[in-house]
Amino acid sequence: MTPEPSARAFKDELYGQFARIGKCLSSDKRLELLHLLSQGPKSVEKLAKGTEMSVANVSRHLQVLLDARLVKFSKQGTYVIYTLANPEILGFLNSLWRLSESQLAEITRIKSNFMNNFEEIQTLSLNEVLNKVEDGSIILLDVRPAEEFEAGHIPGAVSVPMEELDTYLQGLPKDTRIAAYCRGPYCIFSTQAVEKMQQEGFTAFRIEEGVYEWGQTR
Repeated sequence: MTPEPSARAFKDELYGQFARIGKCLSSDKRLELLHLLSQGPKSVEKLAKGTEMSVANVSRHLQVLLDARLVKFSKQGTYVIYTLANPEILGFLNSLWRLSESQLAEITRIKSNFMNNFEEIQTLSLNEVLNKVEDGSIILLDVRPAEEFEAGHIPGAVSVPMEELDTYLQGLPKDTRIAAYCRGPYCIFSTQAVEKMQQEGFTAFRIEEGVYEWGQTR
């Protein structure tokens, strides 16, 4: 007769499995990779470019994420494309960001120090901008890479990746009012885009929220 497992053995085994996720997330680089993948599928090469890591280093981190079953992959021709393994991971990541900002004063300090370099930049809430988009008084730009826009975007937004911003602005009258968003509260693309637009003479605003935050309000 097989002996019943003890409560202690049950707990040890259970929390040991939970710890697999915790150990996997102990790397800042793996957290950044998960953040990028939360915006849509990406090749190893795209992830390497986005994180400024070598392809070899990205591949090693992805293997750890695979072992913890946080990501999955498929092949498209010669490319290996990675995605989050489960939609619930997106909510988990955003809960982690909010918890960390709530508990760690350093995060607020880091954000404030960065934004202090852009004192002329104004921020509007997503709801304010969406109302203005509806009445036609402002253009909403999604300045993330095109494949992230295709994976999901805020309705009414125009896809203008950062590298295409100069060309896009050339076709707009200077009295155009513009708002820009990117990957959410910890993305700098929208800040850089607004700074560029202001330098070109446009009235431009940054939006801190991204697609995930928009989805939470629907």
